[in-house]
Amino acid sequence: MGNTSSMLTQYDIEEVQEHCNHAFSQQEIVSLYHRFCQLDRNSSGFIPGDEFLSVPEFAVNPLSQRLLRMLDGLNFKEFVAFLSAFSPRTSLQHKIEFVFRVYDFDSNGRVTFDDILGVLRDLTGSFISEQQRQKVLTRVLEEAGYTKDSSLVLSDFMKILGNSDLKMEVEVPID
Repeated sequence: MGNTSSMLTQYDIEEVQEHCNHAFSQQEIVSLYHRFCQLDRNSSGFIPGDEFLSVPEFAVNPLSQRLLRMLDGLNFKEFVAFLSAFSPRTSLQHKIEFVFRVYDFDSNGRVTFDDILGVLRDLTGSFISEQQRQKVLTRVLEEAGYTKDSSLVLSDFMKILGNSDLKMEVEVPID
């Protein structure tokens, strides 16, 4: 499975399926493997982050730079695990953990006001001012029982998002 020019064995498929908690069927894993091979242009078994920018849907995503940080140098198993966050078969807990990693830009296990503000900046661009973003974020944090100086850990995210009616079901185009 390290070299993308080899074919997946049934054992490889089952191992990847287990690794991603059965978020994808065996047929979907085979399709993802073919897509992985297309992105792994030098057949090294790893995809450099910048190769993802060749995927138009990824390149236009306002969070693409944050996602690239999470994607750089993935092997096939890690690639599938990354994509599993977008599967409707994935648990809400796994999806919240994924969102937490997107927000935790410096990967220190804490999400600060500035981390969230950075995501808002990426998402809103020039549509709203920095002052408006800060005001909205401050209000949202206060309504959730936090302050501008709070650092949120994963359990805070679980509490906030796990108790909401959040639905993160996004279909991943496999073919």
